[in-house]
Amino acid sequence: MEQEALLDSGNETQRRPAQQFFKQLAGYVLAGACLVWVFYDVPVAELWHTMSAINWWLIALAVVFDIVSYVCQGYRWQLLLRPVGPVSTLQATQAIYAGLFFNEILPLRIGEVVRAFLIARWRSVKFLSIIPSIAVERLFDALWLFAGIGVTVLFIPLPGDVVSAAQTLGIAVLILTCLALYLIFWGRNKKALLQQPLTERGWKPVRRLFSFLSRVAEEMRQLGTTRYFYYSLAVSSLILVFQILAFWLVMEAYGLHLSLWAGSAVLLILHLGTVIPNAPSNIGTYQFFCVAGLTFFGVDKTVAAGFSMVVFIILTVPLWAIGLIAIGRSGMTLKQIRADIKCLINMK
Repeated sequence: MEQEALLDSGNETQRRPAQQFFKQLAGYVLAGACLVWVFYDVPVAELWHTMSAINWWLIALAVVFDIVSYVCQGYRWQLLLRPVGPVSTLQATQAIYAGLFFNEILPLRIGEVVRAFLIARWRSVKFLSIIPSIAVERLFDALWLFAGIGVTVLFIPLPGDVVSAAQTLGIAVLILTCLALYLIFWGRNKKALLQQPLTERGWKPVRRLFSFLSRVAEEMRQLGTTRYFYYSLAVSSLILVFQILAFWLVMEAYGLHLSLWAGSAVLLILHLGTVIPNAPSNIGTYQFFCVAGLTFFGVDKTVAAGFSMVVFIILTVPLWAIGLIAIGRSGMTLKQIRADIKCLINMK
C-alpha cells in the first residue's frame, strides 16, 4: 500500500508541471491572438498621433482613484478577516498589492494565493482560514459587477453578446449566492458541512475535496454571522465606483469624450471579458475587450487600440511600483514567497 501511495504521489508530481505548462501556453496563445486582432491593420503613425495630446493632470487623478479603489479593497478584506484575527487596513492593502504584483508577472492569478499566504504568515494563522474571506470577496465582486451591468443597461444600450454573458453571470452569481447563504445559515446548527464518513472513505482526491469544503464551510459560517460581512458588501460597491471613475478619467485625458455611463459600460465589458484567468496582467484579452467595447460606441479602431495600451500602462505601472514596495516591506523576496507557496501547495 505504501509503495502504491508513493507511485501515485510520484505520478501526480510528474503531471503537475506538464499541466501547468499547457495551461500557461494556452493563456499566451490566447493573448497573442487577441493582440494580433487589436493591432491588425492599425497604422503605427496614426497610433502614435492619437497619444500626443494626453491630459496628464487627469491621468494623475485617475491613478489616485485607482489606488483608492485598492485601499477600499484592503478595508473590505480586513472586515472579512475579523473572525480570523485583527488585521489593519494597511496590512491587508499591502498583501493585496503584493498579490497583484504576482498577477502581473505570472499567469493564472497566483496572486490570490500570495496575499492569503502573507496574511496567514503575518498573523500566525492557518492558510485555509484565509480562503473563505477571498471567496466571499469574489462573490461580492460578481454581485456588484452584475448589478453594475443591470444599472448601465437602463441608461445605455449594450451589445447583445455582453447582455447574454451578463445573464450567464447572473445565473452563476445566483447559484453561488444561494450556496453561500446555505453554508452560512444551514451550518449554524452543524459543526461541519460534511459528515465524517464522507471525509474518511472513498477516492483520495474526493476525500480531500470534501475535507477542504468542510473546513471552508465552517469558516464561512463564522464569517457570515458577523456584521462585518454586511459592511464589506456595502464597501464592495465603492471599489467598483472608484475603478469606473479611474477608467473614465483616463478616457477623458486621452480625448475620448464619452459619457460616464459609456465609460462604465466599457469597463464592465472589460471586467466581464477578463473573468477567466489567462496571461499575466490579462495582456491581450485586456486590449481586446477594451477595443471591442470602445468600437461599439463608435470610436475608431486605431484610436481605441492606442487607448487600450495607454490605459493598460497608466493603471498598471503604479501597481507594479506599489507591489514591489509591498513585497519589500513583507521581509521576503519574490523567490522566497514562490518557494514557500509551492511547498504549501504540495503539502495540501
